[in-house]
Amino acid sequence: MLPFARVAIIGMGLIGSSLARAIRETMPTVRLTVSDGDPAVRARVVALDLADDVTENAGAAVVDAELVVLAVPVGAMAAIAAEIAGELAPGAIVSDVGSVKARVLADLGAALPGVEIVPGHPVAGTEKSGPDAGFASLFQDRWCILTPAVAGPASDRVAAFWTRLGARVELMDAAHHDRVLAVTSHLPHLIAYSIVGTASDLESVTRSEVIKYSAGGFRDFTRIAASDPVMWRDVFLNNKDAVLETLGRFTEDLVALQRAIRWGEGDTLEALFTRTRAIRRSIIDEGQDTEEPDFGRKH
Repeated sequence: MLPFARVAIIGMGLIGSSLARAIRETMPTVRLTVSDGDPAVRARVVALDLADDVTENAGAAVVDAELVVLAVPVGAMAAIAAEIAGELAPGAIVSDVGSVKARVLADLGAALPGVEIVPGHPVAGTEKSGPDAGFASLFQDRWCILTPAVAGPASDRVAAFWTRLGARVELMDAAHHDRVLAVTSHLPHLIAYSIVGTASDLESVTRSEVIKYSAGGFRDFTRIAASDPVMWRDVFLNNKDAVLETLGRFTEDLVALQRAIRWGEGDTLEALFTRTRAIRRSIIDEGQDTEEPDFGRKH
């Protein structure tokens, strides 16, 4: 039995369009309605046949939906929730796919009193954006973290929904999620944006040299730094406390590394590099990346 017969997705970027494709592939009988404020995006969604109905207005999309998934930047959640509040069907469950959960839980709760809210975060994505960037297997064997205020039948249904899409589901406290993701996702993106920005600003190195001689490390930072700027702006503004706490710890560790390099403390550097190498092995063992050389890139 399907967890939901009628689903609405608001926002058809990478995650929203991947979700639509995955639903089409794994639950083809689900009635899928989607909405996006950009007419060009809506036209592409129609051309790609990603949904049964495409609406300009978010409220129109959710009228008879059993599950509504907000796939918009975190900073837009409250406004979208207010827009759909009067149109939700009785018993509808509202979820999302944002990378910040405590703020989303608070915003949706304030805008949608009495509505079952099950915030979600599929820990998957690429640096691409837009409806053409999506693909059905994006969530396969990836974690989807759900952060309801209270676990119950609604979170069970949303968990079953993500499981049907191929994801592994875990329930977590929203504030704890934000601390974990500050370490595993938000800080790495912040560092990538900073490094790429620093490289482009160095007066002693020309832009052409940065591009021409980009080694693997810098090249991979540029991939991360190519992510959706609006989405990541909202992530940092809405997970400010956890990011700043993690950034403070990182700054302390960076100063310690600086000192080790300055004073030639090779044993300190080697010990750190050995310990961090083991983390990479653990990520591969967990199935979150490939052990093929150069991340499986074809040359």
